[in-house]
Amino acid sequence: SERSLSPQKLLSKGRYQDLFLEVAVVCSVVIACRVSPLQKSEMVTLVRKGISPSPVTLAIGDGANDVPMLQEAQVGVGISGREGRQAVNSADFAISQFRYLARLMLVHGRWNYRRACKFVIYSFWKNAVLVLLMFYYTFVSGYAGQSLFEDMVRASYNFVLAAPIITTGVFDQDVTEEQAMADPRLYVSGREGSDLNATKLIEMLLSAAVHSCVIGFV
Repeated sequence: SERSLSPQKLLSKGRYQDLFLEVAVVCSVVIACRVSPLQKSEMVTLVRKGISPSPVTLAIGDGANDVPMLQEAQVGVGISGREGRQAVNSADFAISQFRYLARLMLVHGRWNYRRACKFVIYSFWKNAVLVLLMFYYTFVSGYAGQSLFEDMVRASYNFVLAAPIITTGVFDQDVTEEQAMADPRLYVSGREGSDLNATKLIEMLLSAAVHSCVIGFV
C-alpha cells in the first residue's frame, strides 16, 4: 500500500518524490531507518535536484556505508572512529568527533568562505583594471597596437598585487571565533551565497571601470 512504501520505492517513483520533499522541507529533522548506502546517496541527490534554489548539501558519516552519500554531497565530512577510515578517505574534511562539526562549519567554514570570496573578487578586479586601461589606450593611440605598459610592468603586476590578497586570504577574520559560535545567524551569508554572486560581480566590474578611468584619464 502507499502507506507502507519502502525508502527504495519512495525514491524510485517520481510521483512520490515531490510529496516526500514537500513534507521533508517543513520538518526540522527527517530520520530514515535501515537505509542502504545507495539510498543514502539517492536521498542527497533528491534534495540537490528537487529543491529550488539549489541548496548546498553536507553529508557526515563514519563508516564505509556512508561513502556514496559523502561523495554525492557537495561537502563531505568523515569521522574517524571504530568503523575504519573509509569515510575519512572519501570525505572533503575529517574530524575525530561529531562535536567538532559545529566549529568546522560556523567558524572555519564561514571564515574560509568569506576569504575565498574576497580573493576571487579582488583577482577579477585587479585584472579588469589592467585590461580596461589597455582597452582605453587602444583608442588614444589610434589603434596603433602600441603597448601601454613595459613588459616588466605587465609581468610583475599580478605578482606585486597578489601580496595583499594573500594576506587577507590567510588572516582575515571579520568576527572572532567566540562570536561566530555564539551567533549561528552569521553562517547564513555562506548558505545564501551573499558574498559571491552576480550582484557582487557587477559591483566589482563597475568599481574596476571607475578606477581604470581615474587612473587613465585623471
